[in-house]
Amino acid sequence: MNNAFSNATGDCFHLDEELVARGIAGSRASARRRIILPIHRVQEARVQRMLNFLQPGTYIRPHLHPLEHASETICVLRGALGFVLFDDAGAVRETLVLRAGGLGVVDIEPRVWHGMAALEEDTVLLEMKQGPYDAATDKVFAAWAPEEGSAGAEAYERGVAGLFAGGAG
Repeated sequence: MNNAFSNATGDCFHLDEELVARGIAGSRASARRRIILPIHRVQEARVQRMLNFLQPGTYIRPHLHPLEHASETICVLRGALGFVLFDDAGAVRETLVLRAGGLGVVDIEPRVWHGMAALEEDTVLLEMKQGPYDAATDKVFAAWAPEEGSAGAEAYERGVAGLFAGGAG
């Protein structure tokens, strides 16, 4: 399965239960345990908007967005997300639990090390950041965190998720 669905089309995007079910099914079937649905119509869009469907166990390597304009907003629409801010050496600065239906929004400035862990099955996020997207410049992965798919990635993800045992942050 792909890492992302095709971009949304038409002049009005509307999220409905059928689309949520399709995204959840896609994340469950994905080897990465997540899948993105870009809701911006073209990859070159000046504002990147996407739905990210996550399952517990997905590994999102800590990273930062290096460009001056690269602030990022995340809103939890369904489920719960553990969000972690790191310092430059990889030490945890802060942990946040973001839940749907509550205070499930975080907004970070550029050049802030961050990572996350899905705390509940079928977690759905709305993410927004300025584009256009360029894979070569979008993010810098933390050298102190294992690469996705490497031998240490699964244990590192469990460690990040373990920061949220008991639901506190």
